[in-house]
Amino acid sequence: MRAKTMLRSYGGELFKLRKRPAVWVVLGVWLVLMLVFTYVFPYLGYRSAKTPALGRGLLGELLPANIPGQGLTGYPVWGGALIVVLGALALGSEYGWGTMKTMLTNRPGRLTVFTAQVAALFTVLAALVIVAFACNGLASFLITNSAHANLAAPSLGALVRSMLAGWLILCMWCLFGVTLAVLLRGTAMSIGLGLVWVLAVENLIRATASLVPALGTFQKGLPGVNAGSLVAALGGKGAASSGTGIAPIVGGTQALLVVIFYFGLFGMVGALIVRRRDVQ
Repeated sequence: MRAKTMLRSYGGELFKLRKRPAVWVVLGVWLVLMLVFTYVFPYLGYRSAKTPALGRGLLGELLPANIPGQGLTGYPVWGGALIVVLGALALGSEYGWGTMKTMLTNRPGRLTVFTAQVAALFTVLAALVIVAFACNGLASFLITNSAHANLAAPSLGALVRSMLAGWLILCMWCLFGVTLAVLLRGTAMSIGLGLVWVLAVENLIRATASLVPALGTFQKGLPGVNAGSLVAALGGKGAASSGTGIAPIVGGTQALLVVIFYFGLFGMVGALIVRRRDVQ
């Protein structure tokens, strides 16, 4: 009975996400930015490179063999920021519309509702990552074909690892937005604070870490820093040169463990707030 209830709740949450125009807008913008910053701009840089060595270096990152690393370039910073918006919209709107109170009154328990909402978001993010890597493959093929370069495909294992890592990073940021939404009971403030943290606070800490030793240690535990280090460990090469925030500040193993830690932390905090606090 409980499993059937969960499945019904999950199906309902997927239906809501599918019918919300804002969700499609966020996902569409995410995909466009991913292609523009990951392949279009680097390709334009390759075409306008002043030296053959620079051109070869830029083209090398765009070849199919490098899709596992290049495809993850934007996930830690701007990609994560948009997914924070998605998580905040998905749950914060329920408070703004007053539908959260109705769901918790007429539907299953609070944790069942929250789990179904989060599971539906994770499913959407899994589909997004699959579509994104398919778009990466198409863009890489077109660029490689036009440059008459090597069309060697990436290994299946590397591709799967990168897709799983990308999904985990996006889920972590989504849970961050979800937790802000249930904590602040709305969308505007949760979106604002989430974007400020991802795009401003972490970048400022990274920029000043070399000046203040304590900040240098502190930044090694930040979610964005570890997400960027995880991407760098998987072959992301655009970090240092493009300002995308994926410089390898910590090792790949630590980065993975810290991302998993924040994934669990944000999920538990959000569930605890939903379970224990009254909905007003």
